[in-house]
Parts: sequence; structure tokens; C-alpha cells
Amino acid sequence: MHGKLKSLSALALTCALSACHPADARKPFTGQELYASCTSCHGADGQGNPTIATPAIAGLPAWYLESQFVKFRTGVRGAHPDDLEGLRMRPMTRQMLNEAEIKAVVGYVAQLPARAQVKSLEADAAAGQASYATCTACHGADGKGNEALKAPPIAGQYDWYLVSQLKKFRAGIRGTHPNDITGAQMRPMALTLADDQAVKNVVAHIGTLSNSK
Repeated sequence: MHGKLKSLSALALTCALSACHPADARKPFTGQELYASCTSCHGADGQGNPTIATPAIAGLPAWYLESQFVKFRTGVRGAHPDDLEGLRMRPMTRQMLNEAEIKAVVGYVAQLPARAQVKSLEADAAAGQASYATCTACHGADGKGNEALKAPPIAGQYDWYLVSQLKKFRAGIRGTHPNDITGAQMRPMALTLADDQAVKNVVAHIGTLSNSK
């Protein structure tokens, strides 16, 4: 009898754990199924939610999404005590159990249709255009990024998100981890912006760029 109860307890624990994640050794789950755990923050369409400071991720290239996913999982990003949004994101990445699931979910997000986000900044886009000249070598004059340089597309992203990330790079919240090679390349670029107004101006210029493919 005791052995039977022990077996039932073990079965109940297994069922409880499996309810937390759709993984099943007999059936790989689709990226759409895995993405269900992301919708409460990024939305079913991947367009993010400004009220809880989550960026738009729909249509971002899979190589970039995967690289950031891995950074969050390993603490290269999202472990700094002042990175409140990153600290929230990091445990979410641990819901994917293996590399196959990561590739499945980022592949699904990458094929979602992207759209330009509503602008919220009042800044000088013309002044920002001059500052953006230093960004074109990596992100391109059109803001569409460059996979060879591991520079993501930035055109069409929320302006408040771009401002927040530039401020994090300037403050050392991002780009200072010894294993963050691309972040270390980005941080000195962010430091070329003299102050918060310069940050807003360059982001206002980015907001004039089209994210159409």
C-alpha cells in the first residue's frame, strides 16, 4: 500500500510539472504553442506593450532573437540589478527546455508581421540625423540592421524602448558583461550621445525610417 501511494505521489508530481510546460518527448511542440507563454507581455501578435515596457518583437530576424534569448538565459543580459525589465525577462527564457525549442519559438516570432509603432517622443529628428551618422556603419542608413555585424533592425521599434536601451548602454547596465561582445561594441556608440536630449533626438530620427521589408 505504501509503495502504491508513493507511486501515485510521483505520478501527481510529474503531472504537475508537465502542466507548467508543454514539452513532451513523443511530440515536439510548435513555435506557436511555445510562444503562448510570451503573450501576456509581448502580445499574441508580438507587438509588445508600452504599459509594461515590453518591446515589439514581431518580425525581428531569428538570428537576433535567438542571440538575445541566449544572453538572457545565461545572464549576459538581464542580470544587472538596475535592469528591471531584463530581470523580468530572464526567467521567462528558461521556460524553453532546449535549443530546439528556442529555435522553434524565435522562428515563429520572426515570421509574425511587423508594423511601425506609435511615436511618443517630442524631439529634434533633424538634429538626430547628424548623430545617427555614426550608427549607419552597423545598423544601416535605413535602420534595417546587418546580420554579418550582428546589428539588429531598429526602424519601426517603439521610440521609448530605443531611448531606454540607449540609456542602459550609457549607464553600463547593458554592454559591460565580459561575455557580451556585441554589447561591448554598442556601448561606446551610445556614449557618443552627449546627453538625454541627444538620445531622444537620434531616436526621433530613427522613427522617420521605414521598417517595411
